[in-house]
Amino acid sequence: MATLHVRNVPDKLYKRIQKLAEAENRSVTAEVIRLLSQGVQAREARRGVADVIDRIRRRAQKVELPRGWTDSTELIREDRSR
Repeated sequence: MATLHVRNVPDKLYKRIQKLAEAENRSVTAEVIRLLSQGVQAREARRGVADVIDRIRRRAQKVELPRGWTDSTELIREDRSR
């Protein structure tokens, strides 16, 4: 298992982590590991959503309408401008 050393942690942040750890009956180390894990999972989830949105946008850009058809977004814009 890896060891992580963190320097220059602001006192206020450390005290907040300490309070969280005490409230959950954990050590500061265990609480930091929990917080890091949650942060990484949240970041990965956001990245996953962003990837899906990017794929949808790319797919939408590839769609070619048959000749004579109007893109529905143009029709919606016209309706809104009236």
